[in-house]
Amino acid sequence: MTRLSRYDVAVRAEATLGEGPTWDAAGNRLLWIDILGARLHTYEPATGRRTVRVLDQHIGAAKPRANGGLVLNLRDGVAVLDPDGAFRWLHREPVPGRRANDAAVAPDGSLWAGTMRYDEAPGGGTLSRITADGTHTTVLADVAVSNGTGWSPDGRLMYYVDSPTRRVDVFDHEDGRITGRRTLVAIEDGAGFPDGLTVDADGCVWVALWDGAAVRRYTPQGELDRVITLPVPRVTACAFGGPDLTDLYVTTARVGLNSPHPVAGSLLVVPGAGKGLPQQPFAG
Repeated sequence: MTRLSRYDVAVRAEATLGEGPTWDAAGNRLLWIDILGARLHTYEPATGRRTVRVLDQHIGAAKPRANGGLVLNLRDGVAVLDPDGAFRWLHREPVPGRRANDAAVAPDGSLWAGTMRYDEAPGGGTLSRITADGTHTTVLADVAVSNGTGWSPDGRLMYYVDSPTRRVDVFDHEDGRITGRRTLVAIEDGAGFPDGLTVDADGCVWVALWDGAAVRRYTPQGELDRVITLPVPRVTACAFGGPDLTDLYVTTARVGLNSPHPVAGSLLVVPGAGKGLPQQPFAG
């Protein structure tokens, strides 16, 4: 097993709950969000250019669209931003006490969007599939904190995290349906809780550990083979970016920390950490 402790600060920030790093290849930029700050960030590594858009409700994820613009997982449902900035709902379903959380785009271009209750009550969250025409299907209805979701390079496996279970689960995936849920990895006590994840070109699963101050890489057989240790406890998500998809971007959070590290809430990057997969844009 390899251990690394090197990182750079890509964007110094004080995000309350930084999340959702996503490489937007068409724009040569990284998207990331502050869930509780209701902010959508962009960062262009080649130029250093940054933008921040403040939204009127909490945001769980933002992903590129095939037709330009973004698809957003928001507190009250899933919406799209058109290239000209126009906003419209695809699926609106406000539930008191519930908000959006992590989301991912499947190989077929559908969005798999998670929700959770603000109080993290068991069974209060969901994982749903939303297609380009707004068709909504609840895939998992009994979730506490819906988090990392990703697919194997061939699209036949789906990896998923419901954080309080302390597991990374794997399903068989075909035609937008999942079956055969089983445990890939169980995170040991004291190592934190699994949060966001990404899958690399070798089919290995990289998992951010909330209260674990690390990102771990697991083989498709569930073996731990790489650990990146970080100076902040609340590591929330990770994604490969850059023109060759070899830089691992990592989001972090400050929420609930009495004496946060100076880079808590910043966007971090580990250059040359591995090799990512091109991200499928949302089909809408």
